[in-house]
Amino acid sequence: MKYSRLRVLASIIASIILVGFLLSAPRARDGVKPIVQNTAISVPVVALRDSFKKGVHTITGSLTATNACTTVTANATLSSDASSTIIVALSVPEDSGVCLQVPVEEPFTTTVTAPARLPIMVTVNGAPATTTPL
Repeated sequence: MKYSRLRVLASIIASIILVGFLLSAPRARDGVKPIVQNTAISVPVVALRDSFKKGVHTITGSLTATNACTTVTANATLSSDASSTIIVALSVPEDSGVCLQVPVEEPFTTTVTAPARLPIMVTVNGAPATTTPL
């Protein structure tokens, strides 16, 4: 009599465990859920100052980066079309490591030989950026 109660209790516990496993286990028909990534590209505002001396523009500025681990590289070129614009291309690599996510101003400097009083266009990772005077 004692053993029959023990068998009934063991079978109830085993069935509860089996049913719980069947309900919680993923199934092949559920498929893989797609990973949703934030694809919005935000281009920071760039503070810019241009100083011209002896045919050389020295362009300095800063932009707000997402963290202190971000490095900014700048390259200035003169456009080849009729508009004669100085193009400052800023490269800000994507964050790939562990770093404190606190916005910080990252400075940059670049030079280009060009005539005086030319307009300056700034791009950040290929996207046009808004500029403010420094």
